[in-house]
Order: sequence, then structure tokens, then C-alpha cells
Amino acid sequence: MGVSQRFKSKFRRFLQRPGSTVDLAPLEKLLPAIEAREAELAALDDAELTQAAGAAAGYEEICAVGREAARRGLDQRPYDVQLLGAMSLLSGKVAEMATGEGKTLTATIAAYGHVRLGNGPVHVLTINDYLARRDAQWMEPVYTLLGLTVGWVNEASTPQERRDAYACDVTYVSVSEAGFDYLRDQLVTDAEDRVQPALTTAIVDEADSIMIDEARVPMVLAGAVPGEQDPVHAAAGQVRGLRKGKHYTVAEDGRSVAFTSAGLAAIEAKLGIDLYDEEHVAQLSAVNVALHAHALLHRDVDYIVRDGSVELVDEMRGRVAQRRRWPDGLQAAVEAKEGLDATAEGEVLGTIAMQAYIALYPKVCGMTATAVLVGDQLREFFGLEVAVIPPNTPCIREDEPDRIYATRAEKDEALIDEIQRWHAKGRPMLIGTLDVKESEGLAAGLNAAGVPCVVLNAKNDDEEAAIIAEAGAYGAVTVSTQMAGRGVDIRLGGSDQADQERVAALGGLYVIGSGRHDSRRVDDQLRGRAGRQGDPGGSVFLVSLEDDLVVRHAADSVPASPRMNADGLVTDEQVDYAVEHAQRVAEGVNHEIHRNTWRYSVVIEQQRKALAARRERLLTSDVAAVMLLEKEPEKAGEMDEDLLARAARSIALYHLDRLWAEHLAELSEVREGVHLRALGRLDPLDEFHRAAVPAFNDLIPEIEARTIATFTETEFDEDWQPDDGTLVRPTATWTYLVHDNPFGSELDRLIASIGRRLSGAPR
Repeated sequence: MGVSQRFKSKFRRFLQRPGSTVDLAPLEKLLPAIEAREAELAALDDAELTQAAGAAAGYEEICAVGREAARRGLDQRPYDVQLLGAMSLLSGKVAEMATGEGKTLTATIAAYGHVRLGNGPVHVLTINDYLARRDAQWMEPVYTLLGLTVGWVNEASTPQERRDAYACDVTYVSVSEAGFDYLRDQLVTDAEDRVQPALTTAIVDEADSIMIDEARVPMVLAGAVPGEQDPVHAAAGQVRGLRKGKHYTVAEDGRSVAFTSAGLAAIEAKLGIDLYDEEHVAQLSAVNVALHAHALLHRDVDYIVRDGSVELVDEMRGRVAQRRRWPDGLQAAVEAKEGLDATAEGEVLGTIAMQAYIALYPKVCGMTATAVLVGDQLREFFGLEVAVIPPNTPCIREDEPDRIYATRAEKDEALIDEIQRWHAKGRPMLIGTLDVKESEGLAAGLNAAGVPCVVLNAKNDDEEAAIIAEAGAYGAVTVSTQMAGRGVDIRLGGSDQADQERVAALGGLYVIGSGRHDSRRVDDQLRGRAGRQGDPGGSVFLVSLEDDLVVRHAADSVPASPRMNADGLVTDEQVDYAVEHAQRVAEGVNHEIHRNTWRYSVVIEQQRKALAARRERLLTSDVAAVMLLEKEPEKAGEMDEDLLARAARSIALYHLDRLWAEHLAELSEVREGVHLRALGRLDPLDEFHRAAVPAFNDLIPEIEARTIATFTETEFDEDWQPDDGTLVRPTATWTYLVHDNPFGSELDRLIASIGRRLSGAPR
């Protein structure tokens, strides 16, 4: 690290708000010792290096050996800043490293270090299966030289493949797949059937996405149960022909919808009932859900239809959210809207939020390009501090101020003009759009203007790596939703860098955002695609006063007649402030939703942990048999000891799992209905706790009572199996993630509807 870089590092520390980020000075002091060891390690042969790797203890030796292994295995010598990142991860921090600074290799050295320090095995938690497989295979030569084994897990992995991968020193796995394995392991009836070992250390890639954006997402293990079709599916047909303005109105923020008198009359005429009659509350709720799906959820924006199924689009990244469902009947309503059969939701057998799953690891660290902006949340929810790692080469990207237009049409016209102007010179451009529909509309406009482009969105996410790798080629125009570039570098001149100098002379990659996202981090991630490793680059965002973000969160802050030029470009500073304000409000809303959701989750997670500990005792000891010998000594005493242990364990585990599933269903109903208490000025969270705690306290004695009852009613012989009688478990299970319901729960909507009726507003 040169004098200039050291000065910048010290100046950055001077400017930092106290306690906001970690001081890197103690780690920087170790860099000379690491460099001094380099020549000695270079003289070793591979076997000797592996032997040295097995003896490494302190940070200096771990980083020195890791650097040499990377040089041999990948022909890459890690920069000092990558070693600072690795040491930050070893210290249990979240390392903020700019795009293109080599986070994958940094994590590899840190994973090796954690194993050497006795914190293994290590799980590197990624955002998706592709990155888990790619990074494990890419880094395998380094791990081999370091004397470690490495494996990876994806959705298609068999139980034995999972077991083998988790048995490695380092395992790469998407956070959702790891969570699903944990849930499945919580339902095994034989300890040998588990695939995941005890959790020790997690290195979280894209830490802000996983630990903040995805934190409140519940991972669910469901089982097949017979049942009637969701009434929402039928209700969707009744709202299909309704028209906006005549039959319903949509709020300005686009997040709520209400029937007009004409719309309500039309539905009631079809059904032949009074929807507000007490006996038809369920039907009223179903119709409201169907209307929300009909009016507020849009194909190619909120979801896509592919291979006969509805696939949700993650609004934070623009990619398809794998195995994700909307709750509260909204999924069935959208499926009906698209003319598809309703998919089974099933009975929830187990669930855990991503935040709670990550918290199960005794040691957690992470890395991302955008951590400082969520530093307070990382501290609040995980107790983690952020270490800002300086870039290896100073960033010279030119970030222009936002260009704000009065209307969306004027913004779109200016966007195409800007792309045409630079494309004529051959400068590569990456245009980030807000959703699939916009990306396809822009591509059509560019083609009409004679500008060829490549579109990357949620519909072709499997081609992501290949498309984004060529986004820096001379003359390339890549239109992308905010899914692009995760884990893939954009090199100037294309993946082979054939035209690097030519592109650099034009100013490097030019990133254009077609609008501001709800999160500054997402905007920063888009900007960060340009200017990697000291390359030239530029960025600009085009915004309109008709963009959803501004309309939802800053409509009152925009002056009635802002100053603008003839092209519709706004030149009013108050409007600049309004856009920034809208983004801060959106971030605040999401933070509060996260905090509120977690408050409800805390008690459930405490109960889940308590029951999991009890289940572990049942699974790995004879505690159930001992209980039956005490409660039913005559029958239990006559049985073979092994048969009694096997039967007692199977019966107790069955009832524990069954009662937990029933408890989760009950808590879901309580969570839905608790908002009604708000009408009586009671605190919903307090009311939820009042219901949840006694219900759980009744659970343990009920497990014991049902276990005894089943035991006394069952005839046992030496060939007895758990599935011989009443201990029938679901024949099929599946996993999915619960997507945030953007409009609140069914009861939230129902209460709002009742409130409008009581206040005399249009129904």
C-alpha cells in the first residue's frame, strides 16, 4: 500500500462517524510482516506449502500462505486490500469491498483462516446456486494447496451429495438451500439421516442482500394435506371483468385498491349475497385479495409466467425469486388471474426466517460492495460492525448528478437520445431498468432507433454470466433489470479485453439508470459496475416526477411548477431534494417493516429453539422410553428394550412434529387476527405474545399426553414400524420462500375495507 493510499486511508478514518466503521490500522500494521514472509513461502514446493498451510496460526501466516496458494492455484497474487478484507472477515466483521476488488478470493483466504483457527467447518452462504457452484469450483485449486476440502450444494443435490459436501472443510451453498437442509434435518426420525453438521462459521456473500433485504423472508418446509381449493382462486374469476375507475379505484401510491359502489354491487349480484353480512366475511376477504391481484400485481413487473407457472420477481434484484410464494391467498389469486391451476400451499411443517437461520451460526462475517448504508441495521439485528476496505486502485469513475424530467415520456425520450449519442461513438453502455416490462419496452425503442442491444432480465437469468461478461465490449449496449452482474466482472473491451484501450479512450463503461430504486444501495451497486480496478467509467441516473418512487413517497415535496428547460429537464434544487427524500423514506419504510416483522418472529424463534432442543434429546437418547416406563410401567416393562426405545422415539417425535405444525398454523391465524385488536386500541404485538406464550406452554404436556395415548392404544410386535398405524407422515414435502405481501395481510385489507364502510367512504 503506497504513501498516497495510506494517507487516503487515514483521512477516511478521520472523516468517519465514531463507531460507524472499523479502524483498519491494527490490520494494516500486519501487512509488512505478511510481505516479508512471501519470498520464503515462494521457495517451497507444493507439498511443503501444504504442510506450512496446516501449521499456520496467526493472521500474518494465514494471509501469507493464502496469498502464495492463490498465486500458484489461480495465477493471481492477492492485493494488500484483499488481505485486509480477509483479516476483517477473520475478525468477525462485514467487509465493504467495491465491485471488482476480488471478494471471492478474499473469502477463500478467510475460510481457510477460520478453519485453521478452529472455527471450521465453514459455510460460504451465497445468493444463489450458480454462485455456490461457480465459486467452489473456481477456488478449488487454492483450497487443495491449502490442504482443505471444498464442496458445494445446489437444489438438485441428492441427500448423499449434500452429506458429502457438508462434510468438507468449506462448503459453498445458497442461504436458502442451507436453510431448507436445516429444516429437513429437524424432521428426521433417525439421526443418521441428517445431512447438515452442527453449524459453526458462516461467511455471507452479498451480506446486505441476504442479511437485510432477505432477512425477514421465511423459509418454509411444507407437507401435502388434503383440502379444498383456496376460495381466492374462485373469487379471481368474479373480478376479472372489472374496470378501473368504474368498479374500483387505486390509491395514488399504487399499494391499495377499493371497490366503488358499482363494483361492489356487480360482485354481490354475481354471488347473490351481501358481502358485508357477518356470515360472508371469508368471501369478502377472498374477493378483496382477488381484486388486489387483478389491479395491483402486473405481469412482467411483479411476476412472470414461465412453463405454466407464476414466478415472482425479486424487486430488489430484478431476478426471478426461486421457489417463492406470496402469502395470504395472493399466490392463488394471481394463478387464477393468469388462467393457471392453483399450486398447493400445503401444511407448514417447519419454518425459519433467514435472519434467524444465520443467527444459528456461532461465528458470522460477511462481505458486500454496499454495507455502510445498512451499518446500523447490521449492528441492530446481528451485532456486526462494518470494515470499509479501500480499493486497490483509486476509483476514477465520473458520477453525474441526476437528470430529472417532468414526465416519464420526456425521460424515456432523453434516455434513448443519450444512448444513441454514445453508441455512435462506440462507448459500451449498461442501462439499468426497474423491471422486466420497462427493459423490454426500452429494447423495443432502441431497436426502432437503430441501436442493437442485448436484454438481460428475469426471463433469461440463466444467461446472466455470459451476457454481462461482454457488456464492456466496444459498441455493446446491454439493457438489464437490477439482476445483472452479480459475481461477474465487466472488463473493458469485452471478456477477452481485446478493445480495452479503445474503450478506455472513450471514457470506459457508461452506466445509465432509468430511475432511482427504493434503495440507495441498489443504485450504488449499479454504478459500481463501471470504474472497476481504476478503470475509467461514468454513471448517471435519469428520473421523472412520474416515477413510482417519487409518486409514492415525495408527491407532496415536489413544487407545483418546478423550473425546467425546453426539453423538460428540471433545474429546480427543491426537486433534487424531493427525489433524495423519497428514497430515504422508502428505505425507512423497509427498515421499519424489517424491525416490526422481527418483533413478531422473536417469540416464535425462541419457541422453535426450545422445541428443537427437546427434539434433539428425543432423537439421540432414550428419554421417551424412560418417560413411558415411568408413566406406563406395566406395558413398557413387558417390551423388548430395543423395541421400546424405537417405538417411544418414533411416537414422541411424531407428536412433537405434528403439534408444532398445528402450533404454527395457530400462530399464523393469531398473527392475522391480532390486528383486529388494534381497533380496540390494544397493542397487536402484546396481544400476539399473550396468545403465543400460553399456547406454547400447553404444547409440551400435550406432546407427552398424546405420546402416552398412542403407546397404550398400539399393539407392538418385533416387526412394528412407525407407519403401521396412526403415525403417518406426509408422503411428499417441498420447500419455498414466503414473499413479502406488498399490500398487507388479508385482515389488514379487510379492516381497511370495513373502515371505509363505517366512515361512509365508497365501498
